[in-house]
Amino acid sequence: MRSRSESLEFALLGLLSQGPLHGYELRKRMISIYGPFRALSFSVLYPQLHRMLDAGLIQENVAEGTGRRSRIVYAITTKGQSRFEAISASSGPDSWEDESFEVRFAFFGPTPADKRLAILEGRHRKLAEKATILRTDLEKVAADSSGLEGIDKYLVEWRRHSLDSAQREIAWLEEMINTERKSS
Repeated sequence: MRSRSESLEFALLGLLSQGPLHGYELRKRMISIYGPFRALSFSVLYPQLHRMLDAGLIQENVAEGTGRRSRIVYAITTKGQSRFEAISASSGPDSWEDESFEVRFAFFGPTPADKRLAILEGRHRKLAEKATILRTDLEKVAADSSGLEGIDKYLVEWRRHSLDSAQREIAWLEEMINTERKSS
C-alpha cells in the first residue's frame, strides 16, 4: 500500500468483508480506524468507492432508507475479497510504513500469523532505524553548542518528542512480537 488511496482501499475492503455498509457507516468506521484527528471527508470516500466499483472490487445496492431517500449499500465482491486476502497475506516494506501499518494493524485478525509477525518485525526495524537517526542528531546538538545547521531549539524538542514516541512504540512492538511468537 504505497499510497493513501491504496491504504483507503484496503481499509474499505476490510470493513466490507465483514458485511455490507452504506457510505455514512463506512465513514464512521473509517474514522474509528484512523482516529478522530485525521478526518475522512465524503469528498475522499466517495471517489474511492467509485474507483472500487469501476474495478469490480465492490458492488452497490439500493436499500430503502428511513425517510424518503433510499440508501446505497456497498458490498464486497469475490474479486474484492480476493484482493483483500492478497493484501492481508503480504508483508512487504510498505506494510510497516506509518499510515499503512496503522491500517494493516486494524485488520490483523484475518492476516496470517507469519505475516503479522513479519509486519511487526519490519515495523520494529524501521522504528529502530528512525530512533538511531534521531538519537545521533540529538547527540550532535548536545556536543556542539551551535547545534546542527538550520535546527533551532524547537526542532530539537520535536526530535526529542519523536524519539520518545519511537521508543514507546518500539517497546510496544517488542511486546506484540513476543505475544505473536508465543501464539505461533
